[in-house]
Amino acid sequence: MKKSSCFLVLSMFIALVSCGKSSSTTPTPDKTSVVKPVNQNFTAGDADLAYTAFNNYFYNPTAKLYYSTTKKDGVAAIWTQAIYWDMAMNVYQRTKSSSQLNMIGDIYQGNYNQYDGYKWNNTAVWFIYDDMMWWVMALARANQVTGNAVYLQKAKDGFAHVWAGSYDPVNGGMFWDFQHSGKNSCINYPTVIAAMRLYTITGDTSYFNKAKSIYAWSKTNLADASGKINDNKIGNNPPGGQDYTYNSGTAIGAAMALYKATSDTTYLNDAKLYADYVKNNLCTSSILPAEGDFNEQGVLKAIFAQYIMQLIQDGGQSQYLTWIQNNVNTGWINRDATRNLTYRNYAVSCPTGDIQSYEASSIVTFMQLCPPSN
Repeated sequence: MKKSSCFLVLSMFIALVSCGKSSSTTPTPDKTSVVKPVNQNFTAGDADLAYTAFNNYFYNPTAKLYYSTTKKDGVAAIWTQAIYWDMAMNVYQRTKSSSQLNMIGDIYQGNYNQYDGYKWNNTAVWFIYDDMMWWVMALARANQVTGNAVYLQKAKDGFAHVWAGSYDPVNGGMFWDFQHSGKNSCINYPTVIAAMRLYTITGDTSYFNKAKSIYAWSKTNLADASGKINDNKIGNNPPGGQDYTYNSGTAIGAAMALYKATSDTTYLNDAKLYADYVKNNLCTSSILPAEGDFNEQGVLKAIFAQYIMQLIQDGGQSQYLTWIQNNVNTGWINRDATRNLTYRNYAVSCPTGDIQSYEASSIVTFMQLCPPSN
């Protein structure tokens, strides 16, 4: 979402279509009852169950794409398909199942068919740069997970295309949209992550240099001393916009990627600062916020899950683990037990009617990444 005191009309437009993503006119109301986890910790078997349920209700095995809701009457947004592909990779890395390896290939092919073979210059398919960068990140990771060279080439081509159109060579940073209306966390931090993955794979230091440049710009222009990651910076205006978990998550991921490559503890300390901000400022009773009111924001915590777990596991920051496990246990206990579907608001019971794949995705993702607490 965007915010600018000088450009109200622009801000209203961005609020509808940018990184906060679009909203529907048919929200599903939250329930009010709260259930606390009491000796009902999720297990590895539950992680399997949750992923199976997610696919049963949202995956189209013919088109090899994910639906947007349990009604199965439309495909999920293009950028969220990449997040669900990440989920599939998480499951494979947890289980090492050959059928799940096939699933990774299937999801790639389904989206290849849907989105013109990932032709990055097709402006009917791609209409903002950040959507492309989510896919570039996922494609690079898929190469790391599977060794498939096709994924790497698509990632390299996509990164080059976005960099050529999005990077500001004068003032630094990445524009989120084709019109260059603003520079947003949802393009800048993912660019760092994508560049570092490509650097790790190829050894090409130009990716490393780009990653360091964009991270430095982002730290100066999008982060503040409290650890808050602002959503956007528009022109010469101060950074602003609503707090979102995915922006904090990708900031953590960007810092962790640079820390792993350099062993510079400045990056690790940045990642901890960003995590502390989420825990201390975005949570209610330590439960992560219920982002998304029947819109794509329901997927944001699935992205946060990816990178907070990197901080915990790769960064050795176990002080965050109990907090995350409590969130996962709470969300799993509050699932729709008939369908085994989970909800964006972990502290309330999952609605029994139509829900979105977006809002059902984050607990499933957490369960693939986070070790059970028992």
